[in-house]
Amino acid sequence: MSHHVLKRAGLLAATVGVTGLLGAGIASAHVSANVYGPQLAKGGYGAIVFRVPNEDPAAGTTKVEIALKPEYGIGSARTKPLPGWTAVVTKSKLPAPVKTASGTEITEAVTSITWTAQPGTKIGGTEYQEFDISAGPLPSNVDEIEFPAKQTYDSGKVVDWNQPTPAGGEEPEYPAPALKLGAAESGDGHAAPAVATAADGHTEATAASSSDNTARWLGGAGLVVGALGLGVGVGVGATLRARKAGAAAASSRTEGTE
Repeated sequence: MSHHVLKRAGLLAATVGVTGLLGAGIASAHVSANVYGPQLAKGGYGAIVFRVPNEDPAAGTTKVEIALKPEYGIGSARTKPLPGWTAVVTKSKLPAPVKTASGTEITEAVTSITWTAQPGTKIGGTEYQEFDISAGPLPSNVDEIEFPAKQTYDSGKVVDWNQPTPAGGEEPEYPAPALKLGAAESGDGHAAPAVATAADGHTEATAASSSDNTARWLGGAGLVVGALGLGVGVGVGATLRARKAGAAAASSRTEGTE
């Protein structure tokens, strides 16, 4: 394949990628909740990324608030540091305890997370920003979780992204960010490691046996080579001594003749 063909293929791939990104930006021009990786499981923990686009060319976004419904009973949330923004996680007492998948009762849960832009910082023009959190335990009794959001502009305008999207229905004008949850993870996670450990042990034993056999073979070969070397050395020494003796005898006969 020539260099020109590879170059054309690269340009085509880049064009397709850019087109896809532009299409995604146009299609999701609202606050959204995203997971970059495996789907989050019911009752588990995971990282969630809230993407916030600025939709007012005449103003900039300076505050983003995400609400977590109390009935979800999400007891913990951490924010990823973001230069120029200050994050505040708010926890509240629940009117009634929420029981998690493991049986733990949550009496205090995270109810909101707010990011406020520091002076000189904002999401402006056609820009967007992503706000990362790690939270859990996620609810185990729902298939989808919603995060109603509030977006505040430096002009004073506030947009509420809090409208639920009906199942199989058309997306509303201001949809609430939502995430679908996967099936709860099985509690039989010990079986797989046990099998893996056994397999690893067999592999290590096999490797050790192979290494031992190799060492023995090399040792035996070394002895053979050493013996051969010794034999060769003895033979060479004997030959040299015989030649010296022969030379001495010849010299003696020559002197006697004279």
